[in-house]
Amino acid sequence: MKKLGFFLSLGTILLGLSVLPASVAEVQCGSTTGEAPLAKTTMIKNEDFYTDGKFDAKKAKETYFAMFQRMGYPVPPRLKTDDMWVTDFGLGDFAHVGMAGIFWYNDKETNVFGHEIFLLPGQMIVEHAHVQAGDVAPKREAWHVRHGWICTFGEGADTSASAPVQLPESQAKFITVKNWTKVCPGETDHLKRATAKHFMIAGSEGAIVSEYGTFHDNAGLRFTNPSVKF
Repeated sequence: MKKLGFFLSLGTILLGLSVLPASVAEVQCGSTTGEAPLAKTTMIKNEDFYTDGKFDAKKAKETYFAMFQRMGYPVPPRLKTDDMWVTDFGLGDFAHVGMAGIFWYNDKETNVFGHEIFLLPGQMIVEHAHVQAGDVAPKREAWHVRHGWICTFGEGADTSASAPVQLPESQAKFITVKNWTKVCPGETDHLKRATAKHFMIAGSEGAIVSEYGTFHDNAGLRFTNPSVKF
């Protein structure tokens, strides 16, 4: 009887796993190359996030929360407050260039920083670098993909022609680093050199990325596009 009970319990567990959402029951990341350009496949439209030319942060947050639900990402109370911020970088192209995030921890004394990055499908964090600002050293970063997938871009040979994401047209004049790396759930990537320019673009599902880094001070943040407001 004990053995029968064990196998019945095991069967219940396996049955439960079989009906879990794909984002929970299994990890998928698609092929490395050859995927369709995301700008043509994303369901979000830029005009949905602007009213009389003004960025609608409330609508943007609602869209991220819908993504959280689809991905099975837990939403603690703090994430529902103003601690979670959204931005279109002042560029008016949120469907392609924008992000949301929350600084879980940022302490100058211990030089420790913890940040969650939220990206809708095909969204780009604009190209930037971190430099010395006063007594604060250039920020160092590592990225840990939790859900979805991303392409990070940094220094090196231009491999953008084979990238499985599309570089936003609005940023074409301001992108200077084009060597990409695809990062899947459970994988990490990191900034290879202090002060190096870099950016990331979410894949076809959108992405949730944990960032581990040193203390962050906006005074040391430098964007390649001079029109960025952050």
